[in-house]
Amino acid sequence: MSLKYIVREGFTGIKRAKLAATTSIFSLFIAVLLLGILSRVGFNIYSQAMSIKDMIELEVFLFDVDERTTDQIRLQLQNEDLVEEITYISKDSASAVMKREFGSGAEELAELNFLPASFRLKVNTDAGADQVGNMASRLSNIRGVDEVEYNEALLRMMESNLNTFAILGGGLGILILLAALILVYNTIRLTIYAKRDLIRAMKLVGATNKFIRSPFIVEGLIQGMIAGSLAILSVFLIFEFAIPFYLADLGTLEWPFGRWYFLVGAMLLLSLMMGWWGSRWAARRFIKETYISSD
Repeated sequence: MSLKYIVREGFTGIKRAKLAATTSIFSLFIAVLLLGILSRVGFNIYSQAMSIKDMIELEVFLFDVDERTTDQIRLQLQNEDLVEEITYISKDSASAVMKREFGSGAEELAELNFLPASFRLKVNTDAGADQVGNMASRLSNIRGVDEVEYNEALLRMMESNLNTFAILGGGLGILILLAALILVYNTIRLTIYAKRDLIRAMKLVGATNKFIRSPFIVEGLIQGMIAGSLAILSVFLIFEFAIPFYLADLGTLEWPFGRWYFLVGAMLLLSLMMGWWGSRWAARRFIKETYISSD
């Protein structure tokens, strides 16, 4: 099988059905661009949510217990899988914090030393609201613990919003990909229809289905490469120039995982896969089942 022939025929197929190929490339471009934008914005929303979630702490207030009981409580807290960091705040430290936060007007109250000692817990950011709530219930039953407090409403609201965003974003992404895939499929189908007589002639002289399909698959890959490259360029222009210029207060959004090549590689790979999948789907079906078998 001549690689040069396959590649040449792949480009020829695009030239032969220019309008259909342009529509397919544009659809793939829009699909990959939207998914790239959605991914970058979604990553930043998730990062901000995790930063806020990291600030949510559990405050475990203690009764007036001795040092031995305090150490036992600390040990039980350390055995909790969700707890990542423990800070002990003594009664004197709590009074000092009260003075610092409320100013001179709270000095007399602080001197009464009525504030209880407590443990401040930093919880794993991957923990769900239900997990944190169950842990808070367990901790409140420890002997020597008065009560456990944390911002449950904020935690549940953030989790609900993130879940909603993930569902809507995932559903939108699937619809976009499906639409692009169908357009690639239809483009290759039109190209196969235009070459139906040549394909029948090739079959008569012994050409295999694999040999006949290869140029169409290359055509889909070329469409994917063009669409992916345009989408990547657009993402750079939008996030590195347009947003900082027109929405300066928003600033520059971070690249997923801190590096540009993760998103760029994913976008290009996705575009190539969509082009390959759509063209392979059409080529296998219409070469084998329709045009080759019919008179």
